[in-house]
Amino acid sequence: MIIVTGGAGFIGSAIVWGLNKKGINDILVVDHLGNSDKWKNLNNLQFKDYVEKDEFPDILISNKCAHIEAIFHMGACSSTTEKDSTYLIHNNFEYTKLVAQYAIRKNIYFIYASSAATYGDGRLGFSDQMNIDNLFPLNPYGFSKQLFDIWAKRNRVDHHLMGFKFFNVYGPNEYHKGEMKSVVCKAYYQIKETGQMKLFKSYKDGFAHGEQKRDFIYIKDVVDAVLYAFDNRLKGLYNLGTGKARTFLDLVKSVFRALNLPEKIEFIEMPESIRNQYQYFTEADMKKFKETGYNRSFYSLEDGIFDYINNYLESYNKYLGNRKDEKV
Repeated sequence: MIIVTGGAGFIGSAIVWGLNKKGINDILVVDHLGNSDKWKNLNNLQFKDYVEKDEFPDILISNKCAHIEAIFHMGACSSTTEKDSTYLIHNNFEYTKLVAQYAIRKNIYFIYASSAATYGDGRLGFSDQMNIDNLFPLNPYGFSKQLFDIWAKRNRVDHHLMGFKFFNVYGPNEYHKGEMKSVVCKAYYQIKETGQMKLFKSYKDGFAHGEQKRDFIYIKDVVDAVLYAFDNRLKGLYNLGTGKARTFLDLVKSVFRALNLPEKIEFIEMPESIRNQYQYFTEADMKKFKETGYNRSFYSLEDGIFDYINNYLESYNKYLGNRKDEKV
């Protein structure tokens, strides 16, 4: 059996989809559905059972799950604007420790989600080979992710685990994420509804309006890399982005082109509440991961957006698994 926590969420459900494409259906999905639409991410997928996250620790402790091959721990609060640090510590740090310790005791392969938010403002760069003790996240979410990375290192269990520092992921199955949806998804709906796209102005010297940059990576590339790590039983902490930062203007213009609509962009004031936490540049250093032998090319921003819009957002069934010829 394979367990995917956060399995109804964006990246988690995409991993279930990727496992299905490999013919793997013996999967236990763990999540907290609540009042969200996350359940829709599971409609096209094949899995053996579903368990709510609050029940999962007891199931592990009582050894009710036999023959677990791997745990993909994607479950977490991913809101970069969440202010309740105590909640984030319990949900993102303590829960991850509990599951990781179980996996280590039982010699179960364990992949978990870290985040590029651990790099903070990026002044030290974005290398996954630097000393993680020196990083200074800008928000409680990034801090909660950093805590686990540091805990694993200081307790000398990091060599038992596989972690990915995800950069800016976009693609199908993110629709339930509200304000945490990707800019690609937000741009699609805003342009469809209003014919234009609003972007934040820049407040930093050297960055013109719309020239803020992110490392945008398509969800299908994320799935491919995660399953490569699983197939090869990689261990360690790695970046996962494309290694090529692109501007928000590049992104929005690609959405207009994919929709075959004329460009209309307005620059608006950034809320003061996020100005001090805003990252103006992120770009994953992918050297370490490529040295494992991973040599597959990533979707370009333009190609990823075209696939996302034309094969999902514009489709009746906009979720992964919506057709038989769909490829990872």
